[in-house]
Amino acid sequence: MMTASSEARYNTLTIAMHWLMVVLIIAVYATINLRELFPKGSDPRETMKALHFMLGLSVLLLVCVRVAARLSGNTPAIVPAPQLWQKIAANAAHVFLYFLMIAMPLLGWLILSAGGKVIPFFGLQLPALIAENKDNAKALKDIHETIGELGYYVIAIHAGAALFHHYIKGDNTLTRMLPARKS
Repeated sequence: MMTASSEARYNTLTIAMHWLMVVLIIAVYATINLRELFPKGSDPRETMKALHFMLGLSVLLLVCVRVAARLSGNTPAIVPAPQLWQKIAANAAHVFLYFLMIAMPLLGWLILSAGGKVIPFFGLQLPALIAENKDNAKALKDIHETIGELGYYVIAIHAGAALFHHYIKGDNTLTRMLPARKS
């Protein structure tokens, strides 16, 4: 797998990790929302919740690979260069997105731990991070849900900005993160 960045795009590993994380994050949000279609305590609802937990923990695991991939390559320049305020906004959005990919799974793990629940991970049972405490579980869940709601907006702004830059501004912001086309 090619990992070197060209002048025009991120390295292959960074691009692959970006799009894998997109799919995982969509699945994390989808499973927690789809659980609402099923009655409380039903097997399908519990399956959706377990998938939510496991996919969220997968995000936590893979964000480490993503950060390493991102740090191992160059950041291709945006051509033409955006205005300073756009760079600042993009950096703030990226910081929040990385915060989301790290904090949300950790908060989920803490919620299950404080709730005295099993922490499933694809056939494994992970250890509790904190002692059981229902009040802590509720407080952590409130934080988790608030950050999750903010995530919808920041993700939408991130995707919208990429499309704006591609279709309106005509720069290479989006194409830097797209896989290379075979010639």
